Amino acid sequence: MSATLVAKDLSGGHAHRTLFSNLSFTVAPGDVIGVVGANGAGKSTLLGLLAGATTPQGGTVSTAPSDAFVGWLPQEHERIEGETIADYLGRRTGCTAATIAMESSAEALGSGKTEDDDRYAAALDHWLACGAADLDDRIPATLAELGLEVGPEALMTGLSGGQTARVALAALLLSRFDIVLLDEPTNDLDLAGLARLEEFVKGLRGGVVLVSHDREFLARCITSVVELDLAQNKVAVYDGGYDSFLEERAIAKRHAREAYDEFADKKADLVGRARTQREWSSQGVRNAMKKNPDNDKIRRRASSESSEKQAQKVRQMESRIARLDEVEEPRKEWALQFSIAAAPRSSTVVSTLNEAIVQQGDFTMGPVSLQVNAGERIGITGPNGAGKSTLLKLLLGRTTPDTGTASLGANVAIGEIDQARSQFPEGVPLGDAFETLVPEMNQAEVRTLLAKFGLKADQVTSPVGALSPGERTRASLALLQARGVNVLVLDEPTNHLDLPAIEQLEEALESYEGTLLLVTHDRRLLENVELDTRWSVSNGMVSEL
Repeated sequence: MSATLVAKDLSGGHAHRTLFSNLSFTVAPGDVIGVVGANGAGKSTLLGLLAGATTPQGGTVSTAPSDAFVGWLPQEHERIEGETIADYLGRRTGCTAATIAMESSAEALGSGKTEDDDRYAAALDHWLACGAADLDDRIPATLAELGLEVGPEALMTGLSGGQTARVALAALLLSRFDIVLLDEPTNDLDLAGLARLEEFVKGLRGGVVLVSHDREFLARCITSVVELDLAQNKVAVYDGGYDSFLEERAIAKRHAREAYDEFADKKADLVGRARTQREWSSQGVRNAMKKNPDNDKIRRRASSESSEKQAQKVRQMESRIARLDEVEEPRKEWALQFSIAAAPRSSTVVSTLNEAIVQQGDFTMGPVSLQVNAGERIGITGPNGAGKSTLLKLLLGRTTPDTGTASLGANVAIGEIDQARSQFPEGVPLGDAFETLVPEMNQAEVRTLLAKFGLKADQVTSPVGALSPGERTRASLALLQARGVNVLVLDEPTNHLDLPAIEQLEEALESYEGTLLLVTHDRRLLENVELDTRWSVSNGMVSEL
């Protein structure tokens, strides 16, 4: 079905806090709208409003036709115990809900009421339109296309992060939504998965609204941008792709700053001239009193008239100031100021693998012979499940090879952001967990540092397990700044980071002089970070690109 979604004067937030207001845009068939903004700006909140899952603080969301099938696929960080892949796909595609509604309406058919007949007819139409009738038949082929060797009956809780990402992608490919709302669909996808996702999004006939921090994905897919600017308390809609948006936004920010500077300079000049006129007027009165001790009326009248002229000039200047069009000063945006603390240099050779082989069930890693030298910067890529994490564990001495050798150099101080963001124990408040890992810092210093990374009192006192993935990532970055490292290991560091934080990470990596092992599927990160070499991992083997 061809459908259109219209948001008009939309406002949204939490409780009494408004995150954005007066936002209007239209999602027509073929549109791919990217929603961008810092973490906490309301991107996921906006998708929930568009899906009808929550009520806006103001404004309206409507679809034409009114029964258009809007599919919302929010981020899911927790897997439901006992849920199979087939159950998950039925839930995420909306087929399960459609089946329940159809069966429920079918049971009421025997009552003879006309409204029951109408309800069943509508439910049946929706059930057919969403693809529920043949979902079970379509699932195996889609899973096979994405390289998943597990069947529909496998439990979601037993899947790896990469497998879970591919099942989430399968839900998209199997869905038949009229309008699609996607929240961070690129997280944990490898390069092949990203390519398949891009092909899917660009091939949709219906409209798409998506949130993503993958800059290359945005550049390749979106046709317009909705920006939620929390710092300036503004919303804006930009026509054109992502790179065009970046250029337009930079120009708009420059013009806003120039307009304010021009206004501020003009006002300061007028205020200064008015002050000078007032001083001259006052000085004229004092001089007139000194020069006229004989009470000469003519001379006093002349001095008085001169003073009145000065006062009139002051009033004119004040009137000009009042008539100035006020230009609001652009608010200073919060920016993550991040650096990686350096430790004393490690040994010349950081890590060596010699014909190392690791056997994990049906998976074999190796034989691998590699050497990592001090100060070397290495990018590591490869499909999910190819062995990248196993390779890192071998290099860092956390896994002993079944055959061959692995050795770690001397004076190696490792700083790491792993894919699971597991540096901190989940049941402990963040502040306490941080102090345990950095005992030389007191509580006040820890809170001050975490605040610089956008983590306030509520997050510092919350259990780590209750934090969002983005908050845990920023806490891990703070840990890198607090502890000196000479070997930095980053496994998908841009997952769950907002765009400003990703740019700050890139800047920090520019000035970092230690050894770097960077595992990522972020194509722009690989382009922007200077690397000495690239390793490709595939089926347990490592090759240099």
